[in-house]
Amino acid sequence: FAAQRHVLTYMEDAVSQLLENREDISQYGIARFFTEYFNSVRQGTHILFREFSFVQATPHNRASFLRTFWRCFRTVGKNGGKYSSICCYLEYHCLLQLLCPDFPMELTQKAARIVLMDDAMDCLMSFSDFLFAFQIQFYYSEFLESVAAIYQGLLAGKNPNTVIVPTSSSGQHRQRQPPCDSSPLDGVEASLFYQCLESLCDRSKYSCPPSALVKEMLSSVQRLTFYGFLVALAKDQGINRALGALPDKGDLFLDPTMDQELEKLVAQVSGLSVSSSISSSGDTVNLPVRNSPRMNSPWKPLHHRRKMDAESEGSNEETDSSEN
Repeated sequence: FAAQRHVLTYMEDAVSQLLENREDISQYGIARFFTEYFNSVRQGTHILFREFSFVQATPHNRASFLRTFWRCFRTVGKNGGKYSSICCYLEYHCLLQLLCPDFPMELTQKAARIVLMDDAMDCLMSFSDFLFAFQIQFYYSEFLESVAAIYQGLLAGKNPNTVIVPTSSSGQHRQRQPPCDSSPLDGVEASLFYQCLESLCDRSKYSCPPSALVKEMLSSVQRLTFYGFLVALAKDQGINRALGALPDKGDLFLDPTMDQELEKLVAQVSGLSVSSSISSSGDTVNLPVRNSPRMNSPWKPLHHRRKMDAESEGSNEETDSSEN
């Protein structure tokens, strides 16, 4: 159970943060630190502003990052229209880096290639199209690398029972090139392709889509290309539900809990604006004190607070010396 849930990964990270922030944590106690740390893991907020190596370390981390990206930026698609072109892949990459500063450009480009053709990478994509393509590329990245190698092997006529190790030369960015003799039979036989995928899923130590759903998805075609396989994965709502990070496409812009929080914030800002206008007219106004609910956050940013406190103390010293 511990290995399946990656408990050791979280224990090591918790101890690392405990040592890094021991001065701040000593004020609250170790027990409280571990309680808040694992609460943040359970809530999925532990991946915020963390390094990419940690964000991709476990399936739970990846699902949490996908869910956080959707919740933070779903209004980008909602305000622009569900099917309208909103951003190019570079702009989506900037949004990803707001949550994970060292998020690699390569993953964003691969996700964009699922939506766009290679010669149209500068075109705009709707939020929903990019999000579901990004989900498949990010969550199943190791699986897709192996599938790309298998597909190339089948195109070359290799024995499907041969174990193919993915290399940089079998990367997904090469899969968009069609075979030399372009014909209606481009691609590989779907049934043979599925046999290889089923074998891969059985022996893979990485996350894979459910074999039954992949089989159902491929049962409607006789032949397919690797690109067609990626598009089918991204559009399959059964695989999306099995992964469990995002809602169905029809509910992508619905998040009642977040909407309620946003409405509270808007109401607070509106109240402050009205109070400010009255105050500027010369009347003295006592603004009401609002007890806003506090959200648990991971301990990673604590060292930033220490830095701010140190800068604040330094500024006070300068003020004192100037007064003297």
